[in-house]
Amino acid sequence: MDRAIAILYLLAERGSDGLGVTEVAAELGVHKSTAFRLMTALEHGDLVEQLEERGKYHLGRGIVRLAGATTAQLELTTESRPICRRLAAELGETVNLAVADAGEVTNILQEYGSSAVSGRNWTGQRTPMHATASGKVLLAWADDESVAQTLDGDLPEYTPKTITDAPTLTAELETVRDRGWASTTEEFEVGLNALAAPVRNAAGDVVAAVGVSGPSYRLTVESFDEVAAHLVLGGHEISTRLGHFGTGRQERSDN
Repeated sequence: MDRAIAILYLLAERGSDGLGVTEVAAELGVHKSTAFRLMTALEHGDLVEQLEERGKYHLGRGIVRLAGATTAQLELTTESRPICRRLAAELGETVNLAVADAGEVTNILQEYGSSAVSGRNWTGQRTPMHATASGKVLLAWADDESVAQTLDGDLPEYTPKTITDAPTLTAELETVRDRGWASTTEEFEVGLNALAAPVRNAAGDVVAAVGVSGPSYRLTVESFDEVAAHLVLGGHEISTRLGHFGTGRQERSDN
């Protein structure tokens, strides 16, 4: 791995000139056959490429895709932070921004509310799709293959209120799409309620969920409609910052 990473940095430094296998081997101080195996593995991953047969190697298109994904996530975090901070102040609870991550949910941003009991730091933590409000949002607007993988897979029970069967979860996702937001009532942790709304990119795709969580005695079911109105508006504001200008009605009725 260290050698493969070193190759990528070498190619980045060399730029348009590129490097041949012999040059890579010399730079790394390894046998030419070892350098060739490393280059072949990187080529299979689209991280390096040869522009012509037996030509020198250059950084591949896979690097561009990775850079684009990183840039998009950085932009998402930057544009979301002021909105999440305002929502946390308005609602007095912890507000998170989450993205889909290999069948689960990863929280990439968190802002604390003013309440004395603010809860844990969820940043960087992965949580299940079916048992979290953010997960339900991301799943509700996911592609058919991603939805099928979740519905056909194991749906672990985290609390007695966790949805663990596919038909019930399918109906729940339809409700989420219809009203434009998701909720959980002690489905991931006993005593913890949460709501979330979608965030869209310029193309209109749901790329994140902005959510709020808090103890069930404070974030009550009776307050869900009012809290959801704040989140939906916040999600729309973040989406606008990302270049999306669709209407709320269109967003609820798609897919």
